[in-house]
Amino acid sequence: MKRMNVKLVLLGVLAFSIALAINSQAPTAVSLAQVQEQSAEYSCPMHPEVKSKTAGSCPKCGMHLKQASKPDAAAEKADAQEGAQWGGSHFPNVELITQDGKKVHFYDDLIKGKVVALELIYTTCRYYCPLETARLAQLQKLLGDRVGKDIFFYSITIEPEHDTPEVLKAYAEKYHVGPGWLFLTGKPDDIKLISKKLGLDKLPNGNDLDGHMPSLLIGNEATGIWMRNSALDNTKFIAMKIQQMMGYGAQAAIETVSTNKTDSATLDIDKGKYLFATRCAACHTIGNGDKIGPDLLGVTDVRDRAWLNRIITEPDKLIEEKDPIATALFKKYKEIRMPRLNLAQEDVNTLIEFMKIQTASAGSGEKSKTQN
Repeated sequence: MKRMNVKLVLLGVLAFSIALAINSQAPTAVSLAQVQEQSAEYSCPMHPEVKSKTAGSCPKCGMHLKQASKPDAAAEKADAQEGAQWGGSHFPNVELITQDGKKVHFYDDLIKGKVVALELIYTTCRYYCPLETARLAQLQKLLGDRVGKDIFFYSITIEPEHDTPEVLKAYAEKYHVGPGWLFLTGKPDDIKLISKKLGLDKLPNGNDLDGHMPSLLIGNEATGIWMRNSALDNTKFIAMKIQQMMGYGAQAAIETVSTNKTDSATLDIDKGKYLFATRCAACHTIGNGDKIGPDLLGVTDVRDRAWLNRIITEPDKLIEEKDPIATALFKKYKEIRMPRLNLAQEDVNTLIEFMKIQTASAGSGEKSKTQN
Protein backbone atom coordinates (compact mmCIF):
# COMPACT_ATOMS: atom_id res chain seq x y z
CA MET A 1 0.00 0.00 0.00
CA LYS A 2 2.80 2.35 0.93
CA ARG A 3 4.51 1.59 -2.37
CA MET A 4 1.28 2.34 -4.19
CA ASN A 5 0.94 5.69 -2.41
CA VAL A 6 4.54 6.61 -3.22
CA LYS A 7 3.98 5.84 -6.90
CA LEU A 8 0.86 7.99 -6.98
CA VAL A 9 2.72 10.89 -5.38
CA LEU A 10 5.60 10.54 -7.85
CA LEU A 11 3.19 10.43 -10.78
CA GLY A 12 1.46 13.58 -9.50
CA VAL A 13 4.75 15.44 -9.15
CA LEU A 14 5.81 14.32 -12.65
CA ALA A 15 2.53 15.51 -14.21
CA PHE A 16 2.79 18.86 -12.45
CA SER A 17 6.39 19.29 -13.64
CA ILE A 18 5.47 18.55 -17.26
CA ALA A 19 2.60 21.03 -17.17
CA LEU A 20 4.86 23.65 -15.63
CA ALA A 21 7.51 23.07 -18.31
CA ILE A 22 4.94 23.37 -21.09
CA ASN A 23 3.51 26.60 -19.65
CA SER A 24 6.98 28.08 -19.26
CA GLN A 25 7.61 27.56 -23.00
CA ALA A 26 4.23 28.95 -24.15
CA PRO A 27 4.29 32.46 -25.61
CA THR A 28 3.08 35.36 -23.49
CA ALA A 29 -0.44 36.47 -24.36
CA VAL A 30 -0.42 39.50 -26.67
CA SER A 31 -3.45 41.62 -27.44
CA LEU A 32 -4.71 41.93 -31.03
CA ALA A 33 -3.93 45.63 -30.96
CA GLN A 34 -0.32 44.91 -29.96
CA VAL A 35 0.08 42.38 -32.76
CA GLN A 36 -1.36 44.81 -35.29
CA GLU A 37 0.89 47.61 -34.01
CA GLN A 38 3.99 45.42 -34.21
CA SER A 39 3.14 44.19 -37.73
CA ALA A 40 2.02 47.58 -39.09
CA GLU A 41 3.88 48.75 -42.15
CA TYR A 42 3.73 52.15 -43.82
CA SER A 43 4.47 52.87 -47.44
CA CYS A 44 4.28 55.72 -49.94
CA PRO A 45 1.30 55.58 -52.35
CA MET A 46 3.44 57.12 -55.09
CA HIS A 47 6.60 55.06 -54.39
CA PRO A 48 5.52 51.60 -53.09
CA GLU A 49 9.16 50.59 -52.62
CA VAL A 50 9.49 53.15 -49.80
CA LYS A 51 8.46 51.29 -46.63
CA SER A 52 8.72 52.03 -42.92
CA LYS A 53 7.61 50.60 -39.57
CA THR A 54 6.63 54.08 -38.42
CA ALA A 55 4.56 56.91 -39.88
CA GLY A 56 6.37 59.76 -41.62
CA SER A 57 6.98 61.30 -45.05
CA CYS A 58 8.36 59.81 -48.24
CA PRO A 59 11.98 60.96 -48.74
CA LYS A 60 11.41 61.01 -52.52
CA CYS A 61 8.20 62.98 -52.99
CA GLY A 62 7.21 64.25 -49.55
CA MET A 63 3.82 62.53 -49.44
CA HIS A 64 2.78 61.22 -46.02
CA LEU A 65 3.28 57.46 -45.65
CA LYS A 66 0.10 55.43 -45.33
CA GLN A 67 -0.50 52.26 -43.36
CA ALA A 68 -0.74 49.25 -45.62
CA SER A 69 -4.17 47.70 -46.07
CA LYS A 70 -5.33 44.44 -47.56
CA PRO A 71 -4.40 44.13 -51.23
CA ASP A 72 -7.07 45.45 -53.59
CA ALA A 73 -9.37 46.41 -50.70
CA ALA A 74 -10.05 49.80 -52.27
CA ALA A 75 -10.61 48.26 -55.68
CA GLU A 76 -13.05 45.73 -54.22
CA LYS A 77 -14.96 48.50 -52.51
CA ALA A 78 -14.99 50.57 -55.69
CA ASP A 79 -16.41 47.64 -57.66
CA ALA A 80 -19.06 47.07 -55.00
CA GLN A 81 -20.07 50.73 -55.09
CA GLU A 82 -20.01 51.02 -58.87
CA GLY A 83 -23.60 49.97 -59.43
CA ALA A 84 -25.02 52.16 -56.66
CA GLN A 85 -23.17 55.46 -56.92
CA TRP A 86 -23.19 56.38 -60.60
CA GLY A 87 -25.22 59.54 -60.94
CA GLY A 88 -27.10 59.52 -64.23
CA SER A 89 -23.90 59.03 -66.22
CA HIS A 90 -20.51 57.39 -66.17
CA PHE A 91 -19.31 59.35 -63.16
CA PRO A 92 -19.48 58.58 -59.43
CA ASN A 93 -21.71 60.89 -57.43
CA VAL A 94 -19.67 60.72 -54.23
CA GLU A 95 -19.47 63.60 -51.78
CA LEU A 96 -16.47 65.92 -51.77
CA ILE A 97 -15.62 69.05 -49.76
CA THR A 98 -14.38 72.31 -51.27
CA GLN A 99 -11.59 74.50 -49.90
CA ASP A 100 -14.36 76.61 -48.34
CA GLY A 101 -15.83 73.66 -46.46
CA LYS A 102 -18.88 73.27 -48.71
CA LYS A 103 -20.13 69.74 -49.41
CA VAL A 104 -20.72 68.92 -53.08
CA HIS A 105 -21.49 65.82 -55.12
CA PHE A 106 -19.02 64.99 -57.85
CA TYR A 107 -21.49 64.32 -60.65
CA ASP A 108 -24.57 66.36 -59.74
CA ASP A 109 -22.77 69.52 -58.63
CA LEU A 110 -19.44 69.48 -60.47
CA ILE A 111 -19.67 67.54 -63.74
CA LYS A 112 -23.27 67.33 -64.97
CA GLY A 113 -23.84 69.45 -68.09
CA LYS A 114 -20.53 71.31 -67.73
CA VAL A 115 -17.20 71.77 -69.47
CA VAL A 116 -14.48 71.01 -66.94
CA ALA A 117 -10.72 70.82 -66.51
CA LEU A 118 -9.68 68.41 -63.76
CA GLU A 119 -6.36 67.46 -62.19
CA LEU A 120 -5.08 65.41 -59.26
CA ILE A 121 -2.61 67.06 -56.86
CA TYR A 122 -1.34 67.00 -53.28
CA THR A 123 -0.05 70.01 -51.40
CA THR A 124 3.15 68.42 -50.06
CA CYS A 125 4.27 67.53 -53.60
CA ARG A 126 7.86 68.62 -54.27
CA TYR A 127 8.09 68.39 -58.02
CA TYR A 128 5.29 68.57 -60.60
CA CYS A 129 2.32 69.85 -58.57
CA PRO A 130 3.64 73.39 -57.88
CA LEU A 131 4.43 73.97 -61.57
CA GLU A 132 1.21 72.20 -62.59
CA THR A 133 -0.87 74.53 -60.40
CA ALA A 134 1.02 77.62 -61.58
CA ARG A 135 0.44 76.68 -65.22
CA LEU A 136 -3.27 76.20 -64.55
CA ALA A 137 -3.34 79.65 -62.93
CA GLN A 138 -1.86 81.00 -66.20
CA LEU A 139 -4.58 79.19 -68.12
CA GLN A 140 -7.26 80.71 -65.88
CA LYS A 141 -5.99 84.21 -66.71
CA LEU A 142 -6.03 83.43 -70.43
CA LEU A 143 -9.66 82.30 -70.28
CA GLY A 144 -10.69 85.26 -68.10
CA ASP A 145 -14.24 85.46 -66.79
CA ARG A 146 -15.25 82.38 -68.76
CA VAL A 147 -13.85 80.35 -65.86
CA GLY A 148 -16.73 79.78 -63.48
CA LYS A 149 -19.33 80.37 -66.20
CA ASP A 150 -18.40 78.37 -69.31
CA ILE A 151 -15.56 76.25 -67.90
CA PHE A 152 -14.90 74.98 -64.38
CA PHE A 153 -11.52 74.01 -62.88
CA TYR A 154 -11.17 71.25 -60.26
CA SER A 155 -8.05 70.19 -58.36
CA ILE A 156 -8.65 67.05 -56.31
CA THR A 157 -6.17 66.01 -53.66
CA ILE A 158 -4.90 62.44 -53.62
CA GLU A 159 -3.74 62.91 -50.02
CA PRO A 160 -7.04 63.77 -48.29
CA GLU A 161 -5.79 62.70 -44.87
CA HIS A 162 -3.44 65.69 -44.88
CA ASP A 163 -5.11 68.08 -47.32
CA THR A 164 -8.03 69.40 -45.29
CA PRO A 165 -10.21 72.24 -46.63
CA GLU A 166 -8.10 74.69 -44.62
CA VAL A 167 -4.86 73.36 -46.12
CA LEU A 168 -6.31 73.48 -49.63
CA LYS A 169 -7.59 77.03 -49.13
CA ALA A 170 -4.14 78.23 -48.06
CA TYR A 171 -2.59 76.41 -51.04
CA ALA A 172 -5.05 78.03 -53.48
CA GLU A 173 -4.35 81.49 -52.08
CA LYS A 174 -0.62 81.08 -52.70
CA TYR A 175 -1.31 80.72 -56.41
CA HIS A 176 -3.80 83.63 -56.59
CA VAL A 177 -6.59 81.30 -57.68
CA GLY A 178 -9.69 83.11 -58.97
CA PRO A 179 -13.42 82.26 -59.06
CA GLY A 180 -14.52 79.08 -60.82
CA TRP A 181 -11.64 76.93 -59.55
CA LEU A 182 -12.35 74.53 -56.70
CA PHE A 183 -9.85 72.54 -54.64
CA LEU A 184 -11.48 69.38 -53.33
CA THR A 185 -10.93 66.75 -50.67
CA GLY A 186 -13.02 63.87 -49.39
CA LYS A 187 -12.88 60.27 -48.22
CA PRO A 188 -9.82 58.39 -49.53
CA ASP A 189 -11.89 55.57 -51.03
CA ASP A 190 -14.20 58.04 -52.78
CA ILE A 191 -11.26 59.86 -54.35
CA LYS A 192 -9.77 56.54 -55.46
CA LEU A 193 -13.13 55.73 -57.00
CA ILE A 194 -13.16 59.00 -58.95
CA SER A 195 -9.58 58.59 -60.18
CA LYS A 196 -10.32 55.01 -61.25
CA LYS A 197 -13.41 55.93 -63.23
CA LEU A 198 -11.68 58.89 -64.89
CA GLY A 199 -8.75 56.70 -65.92
CA LEU A 200 -6.31 58.61 -63.71
CA ASP A 201 -5.62 55.80 -61.25
CA LYS A 202 -2.87 54.32 -63.44
CA LEU A 203 -0.86 57.53 -63.62
CA PRO A 204 1.58 57.01 -60.69
CA ASN A 205 5.00 56.17 -62.08
CA GLY A 206 7.75 55.01 -59.74
CA ASN A 207 10.42 56.11 -62.20
CA ASP A 208 9.47 59.74 -61.63
CA LEU A 209 10.74 61.46 -58.48
CA ASP A 210 7.26 62.85 -57.95
CA GLY A 211 5.63 59.46 -58.40
CA HIS A 212 2.95 60.64 -60.83
CA MET A 213 2.53 62.41 -64.14
CA PRO A 214 0.98 65.90 -64.33
CA SER A 215 -2.17 65.29 -66.38
CA LEU A 216 -5.09 67.62 -67.04
CA LEU A 217 -8.38 65.96 -67.97
CA ILE A 218 -10.59 68.22 -70.10
CA GLY A 219 -14.14 67.28 -70.97
CA ASN A 220 -17.66 68.26 -71.93
CA GLU A 221 -20.10 66.03 -70.04
CA ALA A 222 -23.04 67.01 -72.24
CA THR A 223 -21.33 65.94 -75.48
CA GLY A 224 -19.30 63.10 -73.97
CA ILE A 225 -16.03 64.40 -75.44
CA TRP A 226 -13.01 64.02 -73.15
CA MET A 227 -9.28 64.37 -73.65
CA ARG A 228 -6.19 64.15 -71.47
CA ASN A 229 -3.29 66.59 -71.84
CA SER A 230 -0.09 67.24 -69.99
CA ALA A 231 -0.83 69.88 -67.37
CA LEU A 232 2.53 71.42 -68.34
CA ASP A 233 1.54 71.83 -72.00
CA ASN A 234 1.44 75.18 -73.79
CA THR A 235 -1.33 77.15 -72.10
CA LYS A 236 -2.51 78.73 -75.37
CA PHE A 237 -2.89 75.28 -76.92
CA ILE A 238 -4.90 74.07 -73.90
CA ALA A 239 -7.01 77.26 -73.98
CA MET A 240 -7.83 76.58 -77.65
CA LYS A 241 -8.87 73.01 -76.85
CA ILE A 242 -11.08 74.21 -74.00
CA GLN A 243 -12.71 76.83 -76.25
CA GLN A 244 -13.51 74.08 -78.73
CA MET A 245 -14.99 72.00 -75.89
CA MET A 246 -17.19 74.98 -74.99
CA GLY A 247 -18.61 74.97 -78.51
CA TYR A 248 -16.66 77.84 -80.06
CA GLY A 249 -15.33 75.41 -82.67
CA ALA A 250 -13.10 76.52 -85.51
CA GLN A 251 -13.67 80.22 -84.80
CA ALA A 252 -11.90 79.88 -81.45
CA ALA A 253 -8.94 78.31 -83.20
CA ILE A 254 -8.86 81.13 -85.75
CA GLU A 255 -8.94 83.79 -83.02
CA THR A 256 -6.23 82.05 -81.00
CA VAL A 257 -3.97 81.68 -84.02
CA SER A 258 -4.59 85.25 -85.17
CA THR A 259 -3.37 86.64 -81.85
CA ASN A 260 -0.03 84.97 -82.52
CA LYS A 261 0.06 85.66 -86.26
CA THR A 262 3.04 87.99 -86.12
CA ASP A 263 5.13 85.63 -84.01
CA SER A 264 4.24 82.69 -86.26
CA ALA A 265 5.09 84.57 -89.43
CA THR A 266 8.58 85.54 -88.30
CA LEU A 267 9.35 82.06 -86.93
CA ASP A 268 11.34 83.66 -84.12
CA ILE A 269 12.40 80.44 -82.41
CA ASP A 270 14.79 81.19 -79.56
CA LYS A 271 15.62 78.26 -77.32
CA GLY A 272 16.22 80.39 -74.24
CA LYS A 273 12.93 82.22 -74.77
CA TYR A 274 11.14 78.90 -75.26
CA LEU A 275 12.64 77.41 -72.08
CA PHE A 276 11.71 80.45 -70.03
CA ALA A 277 8.17 80.51 -71.44
CA THR A 278 7.53 76.82 -70.78
CA ARG A 279 9.43 76.32 -67.51
CA CYS A 280 9.59 79.68 -65.74
CA ALA A 281 6.94 82.13 -66.98
CA ALA A 282 4.15 80.57 -64.91
CA CYS A 283 5.83 81.93 -61.77
CA HIS A 284 8.32 84.60 -62.90
CA THR A 285 8.79 87.56 -65.23
CA ILE A 286 11.90 89.37 -66.39
CA GLY A 287 11.25 93.03 -65.74
CA ASN A 288 7.45 92.94 -65.33
CA GLY A 289 7.29 92.55 -61.57
CA ASP A 290 6.69 89.68 -59.16
CA LYS A 291 4.21 86.91 -59.86
CA ILE A 292 4.03 83.80 -57.73
CA GLY A 293 7.80 84.05 -57.51
CA PRO A 294 10.25 86.96 -57.82
CA ASP A 295 10.94 89.11 -60.87
CA LEU A 296 14.18 87.72 -62.34
CA LEU A 297 15.47 90.93 -63.92
CA GLY A 298 19.03 91.36 -62.69
CA VAL A 299 19.27 87.94 -61.07
CA THR A 300 22.34 87.03 -63.13
CA ASP A 301 24.11 90.13 -61.78
CA VAL A 302 23.38 89.59 -58.08
CA ARG A 303 23.66 85.78 -57.88
CA ASP A 304 26.72 83.75 -58.81
CA ARG A 305 26.54 81.17 -61.60
CA ALA A 306 26.94 78.14 -59.36
CA TRP A 307 24.01 79.20 -57.16
CA LEU A 308 21.79 79.84 -60.20
CA ASN A 309 22.68 76.43 -61.54
CA ARG A 310 21.65 74.76 -58.27
CA ILE A 311 18.40 76.72 -57.81
CA ILE A 312 17.35 75.50 -61.26
CA THR A 313 18.51 71.90 -60.95
CA GLU A 314 17.94 71.08 -57.25
CA PRO A 315 16.02 73.83 -55.42
CA ASP A 316 14.73 71.36 -52.85
CA LYS A 317 18.26 70.54 -51.72
CA LEU A 318 19.08 74.22 -51.19
CA ILE A 319 16.08 74.46 -48.87
CA GLU A 320 17.05 71.26 -47.04
CA GLU A 321 20.59 72.61 -46.61
CA LYS A 322 19.10 75.88 -45.25
CA ASP A 323 20.85 77.98 -47.87
CA PRO A 324 20.22 81.54 -46.58
CA ILE A 325 19.19 83.04 -49.94
CA ALA A 326 16.93 80.15 -50.97
CA THR A 327 15.38 80.02 -47.49
CA ALA A 328 14.70 83.77 -47.45
CA LEU A 329 13.04 83.65 -50.87
CA PHE A 330 11.04 80.55 -49.85
CA LYS A 331 9.62 82.37 -46.84
CA LYS A 332 9.02 85.63 -48.71
CA TYR A 333 6.97 83.97 -51.44
CA LYS A 334 4.57 82.06 -49.16
CA GLU A 335 6.68 78.90 -49.01
CA ILE A 336 5.78 77.82 -52.52
CA ARG A 337 8.20 75.10 -53.51
CA MET A 338 10.11 75.68 -56.71
CA PRO A 339 9.97 72.39 -58.62
CA ARG A 340 12.96 70.71 -60.18
CA LEU A 341 12.84 71.55 -63.89
CA ASN A 342 14.61 68.34 -64.96
CA LEU A 343 16.64 70.15 -67.59
CA ALA A 344 19.84 68.95 -69.20
CA GLN A 345 22.90 71.00 -68.24
CA GLU A 346 23.02 72.49 -71.73
CA ASP A 347 19.46 73.78 -71.29
CA VAL A 348 20.27 75.16 -67.84
CA ASN A 349 23.14 77.13 -69.35
CA THR A 350 20.88 78.38 -72.15
CA LEU A 351 18.26 79.52 -69.65
CA ILE A 352 20.80 81.41 -67.55
CA GLU A 353 22.25 83.09 -70.65
CA PHE A 354 18.75 84.12 -71.74
CA MET A 355 18.11 85.83 -68.39
CA LYS A 356 21.50 87.52 -68.64
CA ILE A 357 20.74 88.86 -72.13
CA GLN A 358 17.28 90.06 -71.09
CA THR A 359 18.74 91.92 -68.13
CA ALA A 360 21.40 93.57 -70.32
CA SER A 361 18.82 94.64 -72.91
CA ALA A 362 16.66 96.22 -70.19
CA GLY A 363 19.52 98.49 -69.10
CA SER A 364 22.05 98.15 -66.32
CA GLY A 365 20.15 100.59 -64.11
CA GLU A 366 17.11 98.35 -63.73
CA LYS A 367 17.65 95.60 -61.18
CA SER A 368 14.98 93.47 -59.65
CA LYS A 369 14.29 94.65 -56.11
CA THR A 370 13.15 91.16 -55.17
CA GLN A 371 16.63 89.82 -55.76
CA ASN A 372 18.36 92.15 -53.29
